[in-house]
Amino acid sequence: MPRSILFLCVANSARSQMAEGIARQMFPTLRIQSAGSRPSRVNPYAIEVLAEQGINATAHRSKSVQDIDPATVDLVITLCAEEVCPLFLGKAERLHWPIPDPASDDPSLTPEDLRTRFRAGRDEIRRRLEQWKGESHLKP
Repeated sequence: MPRSILFLCVANSARSQMAEGIARQMFPTLRIQSAGSRPSRVNPYAIEVLAEQGINATAHRSKSVQDIDPATVDLVITLCAEEVCPLFLGKAERLHWPIPDPASDDPSLTPEDLRTRFRAGRDEIRRRLEQWKGESHLKP
């Protein structure tokens, strides 16, 4: 059984941040971290859609994968879909869940379109974590 999980994506702004928040809620006894290869800032839509599920991510910050001590990680879950995921050195077990990036610079997308995209990503992450929890027999 893992004692810690690291979620990785490129910017550590959306998918990995949502995964970190959901996993902390689902697995309060595990150490949960997230990081990216090119950290930026936590996307406000990620914070908003997590809040809809009672998760406060306002104190989350974007972190570099280089700042994570490999000795503190038992399981790495990469969330990149269309881009190259960050490399994490260490002996941790690895899972890859390709989830499309909900963030977009497309000017034709409305704020509600973006919320819909972020909710879909959040819900897919929760679905996969619940499935993983059932398969690994983890109890909250």
